[in-house]
Amino acid sequence: MVNYVLVAGAWLGAWVWDEVVPLLRAAGHGAYPLTLSGLADKQGVPAGQQTHVEDIVGEVDRLGLDNVVLVGHSYSGIPVGQAAEQIGDRLSRVIFVDSDVPVDGKSFVSGWPDVRAAVEASIAETGGFWAPPAAAGYAGHGLTDEQIEHMVDEATPHPGATLTEPAELAGSLAELPATYIKCVLDGPEPIPAVAKLLTSEKRRLVELETGHWPMLSAPGELARILLDAAER
Repeated sequence: MVNYVLVAGAWLGAWVWDEVVPLLRAAGHGAYPLTLSGLADKQGVPAGQQTHVEDIVGEVDRLGLDNVVLVGHSYSGIPVGQAAEQIGDRLSRVIFVDSDVPVDGKSFVSGWPDVRAAVEASIAETGGFWAPPAAAGYAGHGLTDEQIEHMVDEATPHPGATLTEPAELAGSLAELPATYIKCVLDGPEPIPAVAKLLTSEKRRLVELETGHWPMLSAPGELARILLDAAER
């Protein structure tokens, strides 16, 4: 039995894992979706980059988990990667789902120079938050109209400080056992920071033929990959 701690990306909360959690539990494992501070049902809670790291480590501590598989989607790969380093021998594996990865001293926006200005402008215009996309922003990712409508209704502004503050790593992320899931409809190639980490012998790349939100567009296939990765 392993214990999955599932962390969604920008704008989202624990709710986005609703179709994946029952599949993991049916296979006999623990599955614990987590909402990060400042998002979804935790709106109004001040949050910076290290707040989100503390959210994840604190959840592992609060639940008394071991044999932990940390799963980070999109933005949350950055705090998940830092938390994976901090939980030590309680970590079984970290799984990055079409995500960013932490680079010591670098922020989320520093890894996206082509959109950095737009993100920072949104943060300035919305009082410190990155505004979620309109429906058109979810097009082309294998989502149904109903799923897109649900995303638009449930998404919440993302705390800007978590995107601009730097990650902090004590060692090399390449030393952690990890799987990276690349959702090919979101682009066929991993971003440079991910490509660099995939050269490690402890890394495994899995391609998934769907868009950036596989927990909605392909929950069964995503669950299968998560289960398979935990057995390696």
